[in-house]
Amino acid sequence: MNSSLSYKALNSRFIYPFLALNSAFFLWLGWPVKPLAFFLFIGWVPWLYMEQLISQSNKHKAPGFTFFKNSYLMLLLWNLFTTWWVMHSTLPGGIAAVVLNALLQSMPLMAFFYTKKYFGRTIGYISLIAYWIAFEQLHLTWDLSWPWLTLGNGFATLNQWVQWYEYTGFLGGSVWVLAVNILIYRAIRYYPYQPVKLKRLLLPTAVLLVPILISYLILAKYEQQGEPVEVVVVQPNIDPYHEKFSGHDNFIPYPEQLQRLITLSEQQLTPETKFLVWPETALRIDQGYWEETIDVYPYIKEIKDFLAQHPGLELVTGIDTYAFYGDRKDASPTVRYMEGFGYYDSFNTGMHINSNGQVDLYHKSKLVPGVEKLPYPQFFKFLGPFAIDLGGTVGSQGSQLERDVFFHQQQAEMGAAPVICYESVYGDYVSGYVRKGASLIFVITNDGWWSDSPGYRQHLQYATLRAIETRRSIARSANTGISGFINQKGEITDRSGWWVPAALRQTILSNTEQTFYSRNGEYIGNTLQSLALVMLLGTVVKGAIRRKRPKNMQPA
Repeated sequence: MNSSLSYKALNSRFIYPFLALNSAFFLWLGWPVKPLAFFLFIGWVPWLYMEQLISQSNKHKAPGFTFFKNSYLMLLLWNLFTTWWVMHSTLPGGIAAVVLNALLQSMPLMAFFYTKKYFGRTIGYISLIAYWIAFEQLHLTWDLSWPWLTLGNGFATLNQWVQWYEYTGFLGGSVWVLAVNILIYRAIRYYPYQPVKLKRLLLPTAVLLVPILISYLILAKYEQQGEPVEVVVVQPNIDPYHEKFSGHDNFIPYPEQLQRLITLSEQQLTPETKFLVWPETALRIDQGYWEETIDVYPYIKEIKDFLAQHPGLELVTGIDTYAFYGDRKDASPTVRYMEGFGYYDSFNTGMHINSNGQVDLYHKSKLVPGVEKLPYPQFFKFLGPFAIDLGGTVGSQGSQLERDVFFHQQQAEMGAAPVICYESVYGDYVSGYVRKGASLIFVITNDGWWSDSPGYRQHLQYATLRAIETRRSIARSANTGISGFINQKGEITDRSGWWVPAALRQTILSNTEQTFYSRNGEYIGNTLQSLALVMLLGTVVKGAIRRKRPKNMQPA
């Protein structure tokens, strides 16, 4: 059969957007928090079919542009269907996030289009995996970082399929999704003009099912390990829009906010409790907590007195802090200046008060672009009005280069990773805490910015993947959202309700063993970035050669 005839017959003006819509719909359908991750394995198939139609058509004066605009439509709809809830915090910022992220995601797809054009199908489809994973890896590290739609995150609700993330991390899931989509498309690409032969389905079926089988075998054999430790998490449920900050209509005075935290804590504390976890920005005052004098604040003294009533108890909490630099203009890249005062920094901070009353501070370092961090300020000053509230505070924040682990004063081998909100979306970043000695993971967050939407539920589910990657128990404290506990298999073992005050207690395991992924980080992303660069260079060179070749020497 002449396959070009079938593609030509289908090449109407509506087929491309129809296929783009199908891909966007399937990818959304397979995304958490719906337990329908199977649809991720066919989500790219309509888009792959669309690419083939465009490539084989002779009617397009600019096939590259035709491919771009329809691919962008698919990505725009996928972003919109999946992350529309960002608009709860700010409509302009939410629109900007959807529009710009879809545009950035178009880049690896355009690179694939031209690599396949110049080097053929086999190298082309390999390049699709390389380019997309290279982009996902970039999205984990650069200033415009937004890894929410990393394909490997799609299994957060069905994480029993991906227990092997302890070896590959979530980028291994991204490779799996793309590989299965490509193989399924290659098996059915001539349907309905040719019947699908059973033997053509064997390979995609094996690539789909074998990792799931391996995952269930790992799950059946894995035994949680580590020393038991009792932890209490608190969800004060203070509305960030109306109650949390002074000046709001229903502002709850800061002494009352602190008292609510203490009262809820007392409901669950026992003599065996080792860690008490309060949420992101749980402690805040209008004048700010200055780090140089953190011990002199009345609220900090009150907290220390409260902890002293519970011997062996240590607190991990979120707090807004400031550091004063005086006249040192080069103090940090995010330094601020106040006339008559000097230079200073503002931080979204994790604070540890140990059983001896000593205070340790960690500054959140994976900052939300356009909110806590202005990406590439020399180029993106215009993003200021489009800031998106994704937890914590709004404004250009300081950070630190190295992660800190909070070790228990009485049991030095017991170390807690203070993972603040958005940081929990980054697999290798969380693994970095483990490499620094963390045997437990505490996620402190404020998910109330997103209202009652899929946003806070997705955020909770993503943490289950971090538990599998590191084989660490997780205690999660949310100001509003869902608080709870996740075991080393990624199973949510207890959880609060949405938008209710709560305190939960559980004995979890403090594991000191490191997984392969914890030791080696994003080796898949780094490797495929190198491969993508080689392929992109080859595509650019070959494209330049073809453009210089006389038209009568161009291949037919």
